[in-house]
Amino acid sequence: MSPDYDVAIIGGGPAGSTMASYLARAGMSVVVFESETFPREHVGESLVPATTPVLAEIGALEKIDEANFPKKYGASWTSAESRDIPKMGYSGLSHGWTADIAFVERNQPGVDRDYTFHVDRGRFDAILLKHAQEQGATVFNGVRVRDVDFSDPELVRLTCRFGPRDVPFTARMVVDASGRQTLLGKQLKVKVNDPVFDQYAVHTWFEGLDREAFAGDSSQADHIFVHFLPIKDTWVWQIPITDTITSIGVVTQKKRFREGSGDREEFFWDFVSSRPELFDALKNSQRLRRFKVEGDYSYAMKQICGDRFILIGDAARFVDPIFSSGVSVALNSARIASQDIIAAHAAGSYDKDRFATYENKLRRAVKYWYEFISIYYRLNVLFTAFVQDHRYRVDVLKMLQGDVYDGEEPKALKAMKEVVAAVEANPDHLWHPYLGTLRAPTSAPGF
Repeated sequence: MSPDYDVAIIGGGPAGSTMASYLARAGMSVVVFESETFPREHVGESLVPATTPVLAEIGALEKIDEANFPKKYGASWTSAESRDIPKMGYSGLSHGWTADIAFVERNQPGVDRDYTFHVDRGRFDAILLKHAQEQGATVFNGVRVRDVDFSDPELVRLTCRFGPRDVPFTARMVVDASGRQTLLGKQLKVKVNDPVFDQYAVHTWFEGLDREAFAGDSSQADHIFVHFLPIKDTWVWQIPITDTITSIGVVTQKKRFREGSGDREEFFWDFVSSRPELFDALKNSQRLRRFKVEGDYSYAMKQICGDRFILIGDAARFVDPIFSSGVSVALNSARIASQDIIAAHAAGSYDKDRFATYENKLRRAVKYWYEFISIYYRLNVLFTAFVQDHRYRVDVLKMLQGDVYDGEEPKALKAMKEVVAAVEANPDHLWHPYLGTLRAPTSAPGF
């Protein structure tokens, strides 16, 4: 029996649509099942430069350029702290409470510009999905995959809900790009909640926020901003969506939300009020959307590939998005996995060992992300010392660019671990009170 398609992709977000474009451009028959109807709201609105080569490879970069999204030239951090703290002994690190970094400071392989984009994910995702269709992929919107059956050794059977009816489809293999729905992860019982992170976000859009009020100069107004709040392990993102619309989100540990009233709006304003200048600026702006929440932030999969299946993007792994890694992981996991799938198709075999290159590269890259973010949270406001230090600045920038897929462990990560260990070991250390409460593990979980 011949299958309906070579590859069935569950989910039409950035991971699924990118995968569909790669495979369709390689001459494979591809179907995408997307449960929602685009455009739709979605969090994760700031890109990193590592997305640029992928968009170029699938032929979509020109369309993203034409969409006129705000250009993102770098990142900035602010803090409510103002006290001076001295250099840290043996490391020679000194500390200021704010920091700025620009992508132009480091050349990145495959990136032809010194900026990336902030995006309205409703528009961005719709552009990529339409592009996949134009490359030759079949796309079904508003269709939910209910079950994936691997019992037949020759093909994969999918049960898909079209309105009131279940419709069967077959494919040689399936790609799970279902995002945080993690369809196969749940079905195969390989999803594992993260042992460290239990983050929670409340976010919305504002019209008319004065972004220059937080910038060192006007050229930094369209940076992504991370505003540290004087509450442990808590921060606010500030992301331009248009010239006048800004996405704002409060991120903290879920337990703090549970300790409150449970009201999203009250939670948001209570936390923002800990930074009066940010509170006043937002109150002088117009809120455009209802408050939305994001929970179940971080998780992993014990298995990200197997006979006739691969998990990519958020369906494979999700780590706290403080460095805008989500879309980059989505696009780059699709890029790497597509190469293995195209080779498997040529060989006529979709066994698990065909996907070893993808598995090894993704796990190594996400391990670096995980450790970097874990150490970041433990450093808390002390992180900016590494941004400011000439010995580590370029290395930190490499991570912020999303350039983690083909290199070795960044030296800045090793230095951060050493500083955290030294400060943790000495409760009298002048930097000790500024540490975050999240304990960074010695390495990422082994899954």
